[in-house]
Amino acid sequence: MSADTNSELDRWLEMLRSPVLSDRLVAVKTLQHLGEEEAIDALILALQDENTAVQKIAVTALWELANPVVVPALLPRLASKNAEIRQEALSALGELVSSEHLLLLLEALHQEDINLQLNVLILLRKIHDVQSLPAVLTFLKSEHPQLREAAITTLRYLNQVQICPPALSLIADSDDSVRRAAALTLGYLADGEVVELLSQSLASDPDWQVRRNAAKSLAIQANPKAIPAVEVALKDEQWQVRKSALQVLQNIPDFQCLSEVIEALADEYSDVRKEAAIALGNLGNPDAITALQQALDDPDRDVSIYAQRAIQKIQENC
Repeated sequence: MSADTNSELDRWLEMLRSPVLSDRLVAVKTLQHLGEEEAIDALILALQDENTAVQKIAVTALWELANPVVVPALLPRLASKNAEIRQEALSALGELVSSEHLLLLLEALHQEDINLQLNVLILLRKIHDVQSLPAVLTFLKSEHPQLREAAITTLRYLNQVQICPPALSLIADSDDSVRRAAALTLGYLADGEVVELLSQSLASDPDWQVRRNAAKSLAIQANPKAIPAVEVALKDEQWQVRKSALQVLQNIPDFQCLSEVIEALADEYSDVRKEAAIALGNLGNPDAITALQQALDDPDRDVSIYAQRAIQKIQENC
Protein backbone atom coordinates (compact mmCIF):
# COMPACT_ATOMS: atom_id res chain seq x y z
CA MET A 1 0.00 0.00 0.00
CA SER A 2 1.43 3.38 -1.00
CA ALA A 3 1.90 6.24 1.42
CA ASP A 4 -0.70 8.28 -0.49
CA THR A 5 -3.27 5.51 -0.18
CA ASN A 6 -2.51 5.12 3.51
CA SER A 7 -2.89 8.85 4.04
CA GLU A 8 -6.21 8.89 2.20
CA LEU A 9 -7.58 6.02 4.28
CA ASP A 10 -6.51 7.78 7.44
CA ARG A 11 -8.45 10.81 6.31
CA TRP A 12 -11.67 8.85 5.81
CA LEU A 13 -11.13 6.94 9.04
CA GLU A 14 -10.92 10.24 10.88
CA MET A 15 -14.18 11.35 9.25
CA LEU A 16 -15.86 8.12 10.38
CA ARG A 17 -15.26 9.33 13.95
CA SER A 18 -16.85 12.70 13.26
CA PRO A 19 -19.92 13.63 15.35
CA VAL A 20 -21.49 14.99 12.15
CA LEU A 21 -23.59 12.37 10.38
CA SER A 22 -23.02 13.83 6.90
CA ASP A 23 -19.26 13.48 7.37
CA ARG A 24 -19.58 9.84 8.35
CA LEU A 25 -21.88 9.12 5.41
CA VAL A 26 -19.42 10.71 2.98
CA ALA A 27 -16.58 8.74 4.51
CA VAL A 28 -18.27 5.34 4.39
CA LYS A 29 -19.57 5.89 0.83
CA THR A 30 -16.10 6.92 -0.31
CA LEU A 31 -14.56 3.85 1.28
CA GLN A 32 -17.14 1.74 -0.51
CA HIS A 33 -16.29 3.28 -3.87
CA LEU A 34 -12.57 2.88 -3.29
CA GLY A 35 -13.06 -0.87 -2.98
CA GLU A 36 -9.68 -1.29 -1.32
CA GLU A 37 -9.06 -4.22 1.02
CA GLU A 38 -7.01 -1.84 3.14
CA ALA A 39 -10.34 -0.19 4.02
CA ILE A 40 -11.68 -3.31 5.75
CA ASP A 41 -10.76 -2.20 9.26
CA ALA A 42 -12.35 1.20 8.73
CA LEU A 43 -15.52 -0.34 7.35
CA ILE A 44 -15.71 -2.75 10.28
CA LEU A 45 -15.51 0.29 12.54
CA ALA A 46 -18.44 1.80 10.61
CA LEU A 47 -20.54 -1.25 11.46
CA GLN A 48 -20.65 0.10 15.02
CA ASP A 49 -21.99 3.50 13.96
CA GLU A 50 -25.14 4.70 15.73
CA ASN A 51 -26.74 5.55 12.38
CA THR A 52 -28.35 2.66 10.47
CA ALA A 53 -27.63 4.21 7.06
CA VAL A 54 -23.91 4.22 7.83
CA GLN A 55 -24.10 0.65 9.09
CA LYS A 56 -25.91 -0.60 6.00
CA ILE A 57 -23.45 1.02 3.60
CA ALA A 58 -20.60 -0.54 5.57
CA VAL A 59 -22.21 -3.97 5.33
CA THR A 60 -22.66 -3.59 1.57
CA ALA A 61 -19.08 -2.35 1.13
CA LEU A 62 -17.66 -5.30 3.06
CA TRP A 63 -19.81 -7.66 0.99
CA GLU A 64 -18.47 -6.15 -2.23
CA LEU A 65 -14.89 -6.69 -1.08
CA ALA A 66 -15.72 -10.43 -1.01
CA ASN A 67 -13.09 -11.25 1.59
CA PRO A 68 -14.15 -13.99 4.06
CA VAL A 69 -12.05 -12.31 6.75
CA VAL A 70 -15.03 -10.01 7.41
CA VAL A 71 -17.38 -12.86 8.39
CA PRO A 72 -16.84 -12.54 12.17
CA ALA A 73 -17.54 -8.81 11.96
CA LEU A 74 -20.71 -9.21 9.88
CA LEU A 75 -22.18 -12.00 11.97
CA PRO A 76 -23.44 -9.73 14.80
CA ARG A 77 -25.32 -7.65 12.21
CA LEU A 78 -27.71 -10.60 11.90
CA ALA A 79 -29.06 -9.50 15.29
CA SER A 80 -29.54 -5.87 14.27
CA LYS A 81 -32.83 -4.22 15.24
CA ASN A 82 -33.01 -2.93 11.68
CA ALA A 83 -34.54 -5.47 9.28
CA GLU A 84 -32.75 -4.05 6.23
CA ILE A 85 -29.37 -4.41 7.89
CA ARG A 86 -30.16 -7.98 8.92
CA GLN A 87 -31.16 -8.85 5.37
CA GLU A 88 -28.11 -7.19 3.84
CA ALA A 89 -25.83 -9.00 6.29
CA LEU A 90 -27.55 -12.30 5.57
CA SER A 91 -27.10 -11.81 1.82
CA ALA A 92 -23.44 -10.92 2.30
CA LEU A 93 -22.72 -13.84 4.60
CA GLY A 94 -24.59 -16.17 2.28
CA GLU A 95 -21.81 -15.61 -0.23
CA LEU A 96 -18.91 -15.39 2.20
CA VAL A 97 -19.39 -18.23 4.70
CA SER A 98 -17.84 -21.64 4.14
CA SER A 99 -17.17 -24.79 6.12
CA GLU A 100 -14.32 -22.93 7.82
CA HIS A 101 -16.90 -20.84 9.65
CA LEU A 102 -19.00 -23.74 10.95
CA LEU A 103 -17.85 -23.49 14.56
CA LEU A 104 -18.34 -19.73 14.51
CA LEU A 105 -21.94 -20.18 13.32
CA LEU A 106 -22.66 -22.88 15.88
CA GLU A 107 -21.36 -20.67 18.67
CA ALA A 108 -23.65 -17.87 17.50
CA LEU A 109 -26.67 -20.16 17.92
CA HIS A 110 -26.10 -20.08 21.69
CA GLN A 111 -26.90 -16.37 21.82
CA GLU A 112 -30.47 -15.67 22.90
CA ASP A 113 -31.47 -13.56 19.94
CA ILE A 114 -34.20 -14.92 17.69
CA ASN A 115 -33.08 -12.94 14.62
CA LEU A 116 -29.49 -14.10 14.96
CA GLN A 117 -30.51 -17.72 15.50
CA LEU A 118 -32.93 -17.65 12.59
CA ASN A 119 -30.37 -16.26 10.17
CA VAL A 120 -27.61 -18.59 11.34
CA LEU A 121 -29.91 -21.57 10.74
CA ILE A 122 -30.39 -20.27 7.20
CA LEU A 123 -26.63 -19.90 6.68
CA LEU A 124 -26.02 -23.48 7.82
CA ARG A 125 -27.88 -24.63 4.70
CA LYS A 126 -24.99 -23.45 2.57
CA ILE A 127 -22.44 -25.47 4.50
CA HIS A 128 -24.41 -28.77 4.41
CA ASP A 129 -22.30 -30.18 7.24
CA VAL A 130 -23.92 -32.96 9.29
CA GLN A 131 -21.85 -31.80 12.27
CA SER A 132 -24.44 -29.08 12.75
CA LEU A 133 -27.24 -31.64 13.22
CA PRO A 134 -27.24 -31.67 17.06
CA ALA A 135 -27.53 -27.89 17.15
CA VAL A 136 -30.28 -27.83 14.52
CA LEU A 137 -32.29 -30.49 16.36
CA THR A 138 -32.51 -28.36 19.49
CA PHE A 139 -34.52 -25.79 17.56
CA LEU A 140 -37.13 -28.32 16.44
CA LYS A 141 -38.64 -27.85 19.91
CA SER A 142 -38.28 -24.08 20.05
CA GLU A 143 -41.19 -22.07 21.41
CA HIS A 144 -40.87 -19.83 18.34
CA PRO A 145 -42.50 -21.23 15.19
CA GLN A 146 -40.06 -19.24 13.01
CA LEU A 147 -37.17 -21.16 14.53
CA ARG A 148 -38.94 -24.53 14.24
CA GLU A 149 -39.63 -23.80 10.58
CA ALA A 150 -36.03 -22.70 9.94
CA ALA A 151 -34.66 -25.78 11.71
CA ILE A 152 -36.79 -28.34 9.87
CA THR A 153 -35.93 -26.63 6.58
CA THR A 154 -32.19 -26.59 7.37
CA LEU A 155 -32.37 -30.30 8.19
CA ARG A 156 -33.25 -30.90 4.54
CA TYR A 157 -29.90 -29.43 3.46
CA LEU A 158 -27.64 -31.43 5.75
CA ASN A 159 -25.63 -34.19 4.12
CA GLN A 160 -26.06 -37.82 5.18
CA VAL A 161 -29.19 -37.29 7.32
CA GLN A 162 -31.59 -40.11 6.42
CA ILE A 163 -33.17 -41.07 9.73
CA CYS A 164 -34.37 -38.34 12.08
CA PRO A 165 -37.19 -39.30 14.49
CA PRO A 166 -37.30 -35.86 16.19
CA ALA A 167 -38.31 -34.28 12.88
CA LEU A 168 -41.39 -36.44 12.33
CA SER A 169 -43.59 -34.75 14.92
CA LEU A 170 -43.39 -31.42 13.13
CA ILE A 171 -45.73 -32.70 10.41
CA ALA A 172 -48.45 -32.24 13.06
CA ASP A 173 -47.18 -28.88 14.36
CA SER A 174 -49.75 -26.27 15.35
CA ASP A 175 -48.21 -23.73 12.97
CA ASP A 176 -49.05 -23.95 9.26
CA SER A 177 -45.63 -22.73 8.11
CA VAL A 178 -43.85 -25.34 10.21
CA ARG A 179 -46.02 -28.13 8.79
CA ARG A 180 -45.40 -26.88 5.25
CA ALA A 181 -41.63 -27.04 5.78
CA ALA A 182 -41.86 -30.40 7.54
CA ALA A 183 -43.91 -31.87 4.70
CA LEU A 184 -41.10 -31.04 2.28
CA THR A 185 -38.30 -32.23 4.54
CA LEU A 186 -39.87 -35.60 5.32
CA GLY A 187 -39.65 -36.50 1.65
CA TYR A 188 -35.87 -36.77 2.02
CA LEU A 189 -35.95 -38.98 5.13
CA ALA A 190 -36.12 -42.75 5.29
CA ASP A 191 -37.83 -43.22 8.65
CA GLY A 192 -40.38 -46.03 8.52
CA GLU A 193 -43.30 -43.74 9.41
CA VAL A 194 -42.63 -41.10 6.76
CA VAL A 195 -44.97 -42.39 4.04
CA GLU A 196 -47.84 -42.87 6.46
CA LEU A 197 -47.41 -39.42 7.98
CA LEU A 198 -47.20 -37.74 4.60
CA SER A 199 -50.23 -39.67 3.36
CA GLN A 200 -52.25 -38.49 6.36
CA SER A 201 -51.23 -34.90 5.68
CA LEU A 202 -52.04 -35.20 1.99
CA ALA A 203 -55.52 -36.52 2.70
CA SER A 204 -56.56 -34.41 5.63
CA ASP A 205 -54.36 -31.43 6.55
CA PRO A 206 -56.51 -28.25 6.63
CA ASP A 207 -53.78 -26.20 4.92
CA TRP A 208 -53.64 -26.75 1.15
CA GLN A 209 -49.94 -25.88 0.97
CA VAL A 210 -49.17 -28.64 3.45
CA ARG A 211 -51.20 -31.06 1.31
CA ARG A 212 -49.32 -29.95 -1.82
CA ASN A 213 -45.94 -30.29 -0.13
CA ALA A 214 -46.87 -33.72 1.20
CA ALA A 215 -47.65 -34.80 -2.35
CA LYS A 216 -44.31 -33.45 -3.57
CA SER A 217 -42.54 -35.53 -0.93
CA LEU A 218 -44.58 -38.63 -1.70
CA ALA A 219 -43.48 -38.27 -5.33
CA ILE A 220 -39.90 -38.51 -4.07
CA GLN A 221 -40.69 -41.47 -1.82
CA ALA A 222 -42.48 -43.30 -4.68
CA ASN A 223 -44.13 -45.75 -2.30
CA PRO A 224 -47.34 -47.55 -3.41
CA LYS A 225 -48.68 -47.28 0.15
CA ALA A 226 -49.46 -43.65 -0.62
CA ILE A 227 -51.98 -44.49 -3.38
CA PRO A 228 -55.15 -44.27 -1.23
CA ALA A 229 -54.21 -40.76 -0.09
CA VAL A 230 -53.33 -39.79 -3.65
CA GLU A 231 -56.78 -40.88 -4.82
CA VAL A 232 -58.31 -38.51 -2.28
CA ALA A 233 -55.97 -35.72 -3.38
CA LEU A 234 -56.99 -36.09 -7.03
CA LYS A 235 -60.34 -34.59 -5.95
CA ASP A 236 -58.80 -31.82 -3.85
CA GLU A 237 -60.40 -28.39 -4.13
CA GLN A 238 -57.02 -26.79 -4.80
CA TRP A 239 -55.56 -27.36 -8.27
CA GLN A 240 -51.99 -27.20 -6.95
CA VAL A 241 -52.71 -30.25 -4.79
CA ARG A 242 -54.30 -32.12 -7.71
CA LYS A 243 -51.27 -31.30 -9.85
CA SER A 244 -48.81 -32.61 -7.25
CA ALA A 245 -50.92 -35.73 -6.65
CA LEU A 246 -50.64 -36.55 -10.34
CA GLN A 247 -46.87 -36.19 -10.10
CA VAL A 248 -46.91 -38.90 -7.44
CA LEU A 249 -48.68 -41.22 -9.89
CA GLN A 250 -46.06 -40.47 -12.51
CA ASN A 251 -43.52 -42.14 -10.23
CA ILE A 252 -45.74 -44.97 -8.97
CA PRO A 253 -48.22 -45.72 -11.77
CA ASP A 254 -51.30 -47.55 -10.45
CA PHE A 255 -54.11 -48.94 -12.60
CA GLN A 256 -56.72 -48.42 -9.89
CA CYS A 257 -56.39 -44.66 -10.41
CA LEU A 258 -56.82 -44.82 -14.18
CA SER A 259 -60.35 -43.37 -14.31
CA GLU A 260 -59.45 -40.50 -11.95
CA VAL A 261 -56.38 -39.63 -14.00
CA ILE A 262 -58.37 -39.68 -17.23
CA GLU A 263 -60.88 -37.38 -15.54
CA ALA A 264 -58.03 -35.00 -14.74
CA LEU A 265 -57.47 -34.52 -18.48
CA ALA A 266 -60.59 -32.34 -18.34
CA ASP A 267 -59.50 -30.29 -15.33
CA GLU A 268 -60.08 -26.55 -15.61
CA TYR A 269 -56.38 -25.88 -15.01
CA SER A 270 -53.94 -26.66 -17.81
CA ASP A 271 -51.12 -27.49 -15.38
CA VAL A 272 -53.26 -30.30 -13.99
CA ARG A 273 -54.19 -31.54 -17.45
CA LYS A 274 -50.54 -31.64 -18.49
CA GLU A 275 -49.53 -33.69 -15.44
CA ALA A 276 -52.45 -36.04 -16.11
CA ALA A 277 -51.20 -36.66 -19.65
CA ILE A 278 -47.71 -37.44 -18.35
CA ALA A 279 -49.13 -39.79 -15.72
CA LEU A 280 -51.21 -41.65 -18.31
CA GLY A 281 -48.15 -42.07 -20.50
CA ASN A 282 -46.24 -43.57 -17.59
CA LEU A 283 -49.20 -45.75 -16.66
CA GLY A 284 -49.09 -47.25 -20.14
CA ASN A 285 -52.69 -48.46 -20.27
CA PRO A 286 -54.19 -48.53 -23.80
CA ASP A 287 -57.60 -47.69 -22.29
CA ALA A 288 -56.35 -44.10 -21.91
CA ILE A 289 -55.62 -43.55 -25.60
CA THR A 290 -59.11 -42.32 -26.55
CA ALA A 291 -59.05 -39.66 -23.84
CA LEU A 292 -55.52 -38.67 -24.79
CA GLN A 293 -56.53 -38.31 -28.44
CA GLN A 294 -59.24 -35.88 -27.38
CA ALA A 295 -56.62 -33.97 -25.42
CA LEU A 296 -54.67 -33.39 -28.64
CA ASP A 297 -57.09 -30.54 -29.27
CA ASP A 298 -56.51 -28.97 -25.87
CA PRO A 299 -56.32 -25.15 -26.05
CA ASP A 300 -53.06 -25.28 -24.13
CA ARG A 301 -50.18 -26.23 -26.42
CA ASP A 302 -48.21 -27.99 -23.68
CA VAL A 303 -51.13 -30.26 -22.85
CA SER A 304 -51.53 -31.37 -26.46
CA ILE A 305 -47.78 -31.99 -26.77
CA TYR A 306 -47.69 -34.18 -23.66
CA ALA A 307 -50.85 -35.99 -24.73
CA GLN A 308 -49.16 -36.88 -28.03
CA ARG A 309 -46.06 -38.08 -26.22
CA ALA A 310 -48.21 -40.19 -23.89
CA ILE A 311 -49.99 -41.82 -26.83
CA GLN A 312 -46.68 -42.66 -28.48
CA LYS A 313 -45.31 -44.06 -25.24
CA ILE A 314 -48.33 -46.31 -24.73
CA GLN A 315 -48.29 -47.54 -28.33
CA GLU A 316 -44.58 -48.31 -28.20
CA ASN A 317 -45.02 -50.40 -25.05
CA CYS A 318 -48.05 -52.34 -26.22
